[in-house]
Amino acid sequence: MAGGMRGGRKLKAVIPGGSSAPVLPGDVMMGLTMDYDAIAKAGSMLGSGAVIVMDDTRCMVKSLLRLSYFYFEESCGQCTPCREGTGWLWRVVDRIEHRKGRQEDLDLLNSVAENIQGRTICALGDAAALPVKSFVKHFRSEFQHHIDHKQCVVQEYV
Repeated sequence: MAGGMRGGRKLKAVIPGGSSAPVLPGDVMMGLTMDYDAIAKAGSMLGSGAVIVMDDTRCMVKSLLRLSYFYFEESCGQCTPCREGTGWLWRVVDRIEHRKGRQEDLDLLNSVAENIQGRTICALGDAAALPVKSFVKHFRSEFQHHIDHKQCVVQEYV
């Protein structure tokens, strides 16, 4: 399929519908057909048609940091849950990535995402919240490792 993973690496995660779709672990994704019903039953969605594929060299905290920063920057600021919430999401993930994470940060991320989702004028709030909730759900141990050990589980690859 499309030549497989680069360098024979292991599939770690797939975001099947663009950056606003919930992430799915690679092993879950490999058991699915790429159709709306199968992806929905697995907890994600097909959206923009962009498929983001990540191998085992990818840090999930760093990946979420990039996504959360994008949504923070894209918020127009009109509605409070999105304006304030996207900033909170980005700052908490940034704290975890930069070795300052706290034990309560994972619950805080979920709480902020829950308070954004469904409470904004446009879909950007949901687009920011869904990835956060799914990254924490499926890759919680990787986030926890960042918090506990102040380092990433993923080794740097050249």
